[in-house]
Amino acid sequence: MKISRGMREQGVVVGNTCDKYGTRNPVARRLMRGFHEALEGLVQQASPATIHEIGCGEGYWVNRWRQAGFQARGSDFSARVIELARSNAASLGVSPEHFSVRSIYDLRAEEDGADLLVCCEVLEHIEDPEAGLEALRRAAQHHVILSVPREPVWRMLNMARGRYLKDLGNTPGHIQHWSRSDFIRLVERHFRVVELRAPLPWTMLLCRVP
Repeated sequence: MKISRGMREQGVVVGNTCDKYGTRNPVARRLMRGFHEALEGLVQQASPATIHEIGCGEGYWVNRWRQAGFQARGSDFSARVIELARSNAASLGVSPEHFSVRSIYDLRAEEDGADLLVCCEVLEHIEDPEAGLEALRRAAQHHVILSVPREPVWRMLNMARGRYLKDLGNTPGHIQHWSRSDFIRLVERHFRVVELRAPLPWTMLLCRVP
């Protein structure tokens, strides 16, 4: 899969800084397996007919869901990363037309609504997460899945493996930081939290529109 590897657009880090889905590091693979299992479990619980991933990056999950038979589509504010998503889709025999350029702030219910909205590893990158959550609430039809890195565990693990030491373990592009409880309080101002999953080192929530 083609990834952005720290590409910047409009001064913002877009996509994935490393190939977390294809890593051969055994510890990273174990962590990602936990993320996969948690996300797939919540998708199954939501039982959607349609999925829209906001901040889809290089399209890993949208392509995976379409191969599994879901009506899935993805959007991202970055035109450059959407080009990668479309290229990855084509290489898998998946239609690239299901990817579009759209900022989270510009979501519209008529065009962007779905049974399930997925917004994973996005909110920590944006300047106004409250506005992002409000946009998700406007577009949501039934369920929303949200995930963010759990702090300070995220940065501690980065430092333990010698990454981003000069930034105290902060991944490039992360400008928001939440503990599990802080993130739940934030989300509860916009949604009803149905279930919490905590694959190390993330906080992942299945929510419904109140």
